[in-house]
Amino acid sequence: MSKFPEFKVELKSFIKELKERVEKNNKKVEKLLKIKEKSFANFVKPLEMMDEHLEQFFTPLSHLNSVKNTKQTQKIYAASLPIITEYSTKLSQNLGIYKAYKEIEKKEKKSLNQEQKRVLELNILNFELSGAHLDEKSKARLGEINIKKSELSNNFSQNLLDATNEYEYIVDDAKDVEGLPPSDKESAKFKEDGVTKYRFTLQMPSYIAYMTYGKNEKIREELYRAYVTRAPQNAKIIDELLSLKDEMSSLLGFKNYASYSLASKMAKNEKSVVDFLEKLVSNSKAQAKKELEELQKIAKKPLQSFDSAYYSEILKKEKYEIDEEEYRPYFEQKSVLDGMFEFLNKLFGISFKKVEEELWHKKATSYDLYLEGRLKARLYLDLEARKGKQGGAWMNNFQTHCKDEKGKEQLASAVIVCNFPPSSSKSPSLLRHDDVVTLFHEMGHALHHMLSNVAENEVSGVNGVEWDAVEFPSQFLENFAYEPSVLKLFARHYKTEEIIPDEMIEKLVKSKNFLSALGMLRQLEFSLFDFKLHTKLYQGDAIQNLLDSIRQETALIKPPSYNKFQNGFSHIFAGGYAAGYYSYKWAEVLSADAFFGVVEEGIFDSEIAEKYLHIILEGGGAKSMDILFKELMDREPNPDSLLRLNGII
Repeated sequence: MSKFPEFKVELKSFIKELKERVEKNNKKVEKLLKIKEKSFANFVKPLEMMDEHLEQFFTPLSHLNSVKNTKQTQKIYAASLPIITEYSTKLSQNLGIYKAYKEIEKKEKKSLNQEQKRVLELNILNFELSGAHLDEKSKARLGEINIKKSELSNNFSQNLLDATNEYEYIVDDAKDVEGLPPSDKESAKFKEDGVTKYRFTLQMPSYIAYMTYGKNEKIREELYRAYVTRAPQNAKIIDELLSLKDEMSSLLGFKNYASYSLASKMAKNEKSVVDFLEKLVSNSKAQAKKELEELQKIAKKPLQSFDSAYYSEILKKEKYEIDEEEYRPYFEQKSVLDGMFEFLNKLFGISFKKVEEELWHKKATSYDLYLEGRLKARLYLDLEARKGKQGGAWMNNFQTHCKDEKGKEQLASAVIVCNFPPSSSKSPSLLRHDDVVTLFHEMGHALHHMLSNVAENEVSGVNGVEWDAVEFPSQFLENFAYEPSVLKLFARHYKTEEIIPDEMIEKLVKSKNFLSALGMLRQLEFSLFDFKLHTKLYQGDAIQNLLDSIRQETALIKPPSYNKFQNGFSHIFAGGYAAGYYSYKWAEVLSADAFFGVVEEGIFDSEIAEKYLHIILEGGGAKSMDILFKELMDREPNPDSLLRLNGII
C-alpha cells in the first residue's frame, strides 16, 4: 500500500462527508474531555492527529479550487468554508481543551520532550488568541467574525481570478508586437476569419511579456490600467475585512490587529517592525534615486508606471548587454527541474524519483523524495499557466511528517504551483531567469516541509514556524539560482545541449541587483502599507490616503490616480500575510546571512549547508527560529547581510 493517499476529490459527496467528519471529530472531543487523568499521550496526541486527518481531507479541495477553478469547485468550496470555520473556531475556543493543555503542561513539564513542550506552548497561545478564556457572548461573536472573514477572503480571491480570466486585449497590427520574443508572440497568436491576431491577457506570462517588450505605449497603458483596476468590488470587501479584524482584536484585548498578529511572530512589537522597514527605506533611497536617473535617461520622456518594465529591459540590455530572451532557450522547464534536483542532491544528499499516477491535470507530476537512499516524502508539481488557475506561485503542504498515536511514522508531502509559460506540441516551456528563481524559492518552502524529522505534526515542517521566519528557507534556496556552479548543472540550450557560456553567466550575475534599490522600495511600500493599515481602523478613502502617504517616501515614479493596487493585494486580504507582509524582508536577513555562510565555504562542501539541513529543515517549528538560527550560525543574524545581498552598500 502507498505511503501517500491519492490526490482526489469527490466533489458531489464532499459537503456530506465533510459534515460527517466534523460531527465525528466533535464526538471524539467530547469523549477525550471525559478522560479523568489526561496526559499528552492520551489527550493531546489524538487531538493533533484528528486535525491532521481533517486537513488531509480538506486540502485537495482548496488546491483544486486554486488550480482547476470551475463553477462547481467555487460552489463547493464556498459551501465548505462556513462548516470548517465554525468547527475550527469552536475547537480553538473550547475552554475544556484549553484548561487541559495548561494542566498537562504543568503536570508533565519534566517528562515532555522539546517538541511536545512546543506543541503545548503554541496551543495555549493560540487558545488565548482565539478567545478560549472569554465569555460565551464574546466567543459567539468571534465565531461569527471568523466565518465572515473566511467568506470575504474567498470572495476577494475569486473576484480577482474572475477579473483576470475575463480580460483580453486583441492586437491586430503586427507592428504592435514587434520586439516581443518569438515564444511570447507564438503564445499570443491566433487566427480569426483568416487574419492573424494576437491575444494578451492579465495572466502573468502574457501580461509581463507585453509590459516588458511591447513597443506601443498606449497598449501598455491599457494593459496596466486593466491590471491595477481589477476587481473594484474588492474595495467593499477590504472595508468589511478591516472592520472585522479590528473588532476581533478588540474582543481579544489587543489595541489593534497589528499587535494581535505580532503575538505569534518573531518581531516583538510594532515599533521594531516599523523601525526595521523605515531604516531599509532610508538605506535604499539614495541608490534608488540614482537607478531612476539612469532609467529616465533611457526613456527620454517623463516615466510612467506602465513604462518601467519596458525601459528597464532596454537599460538592462544596454548596461549588461543582456537580452533575457537569449537566456530562455537555456532554461527549458524540464532541464531546470532536473538540474535543480541534481543541485539538491549535491548540497543535501537528497534525490527524486518520478511517480506515475493520475493527478488533477495532465501536466501535473509527482516525485518521491529520498534522503540518503531512504524514502522521505512526496512532491507534487503543477508548473504551467492556464485558464482557471490562480496566478502567482505557492507551496501547499498536504501531509505532515509525524508519528501517530501508535508510533507509526507518517511521511510528508507538498505541492508546488507556478504559472510558467505553457508548453505545447510545437514549443517547450522556456523560462525566464525570474521563473527559475521562483521555482527555487517554492522548492525551499517544500523542502522545509518535506524534510522535517519532527514527530509532532503541529510543529513539524512549516507548522509552528513563526510567520516572519517562514520565508527564510525559500529565500535561502532562491539565492543559489545565480551561482555559476549551480547554473551549469541545468542551463543547457534545449536544441544544441550546449551548457550556458561563462560570459552569459557573468552578465546574469552582474545584472542580479539591477535596479535592486527601486525593487527594495517597492517591497517596503507593500510592507509599510500592510502593517500601518492594521495599526488602526482605516475605511474607504482613508485606505488610499494611507497608501498615497507611504508612496510619498517609497514611490519614486508616482502611480496614476486610477491605480487601486489594494484591490488586488491578495497576500493580505485573501492569504495569511495581514500585518505580516514585512516578513519577507525580516526573513531575508536570516536567509542572506546563512547563504553567504554557505557560499564562503564553497557551497557543495559546506558545513553550514549540512547544519542547515539538520537544524533548520529537519527541525521544523519545534523551536523558535530565533533559537534555531543561533544554533546554525553560532551568533545573532546580521541585518547588513540583507543590504549586501541586494547590492545596496
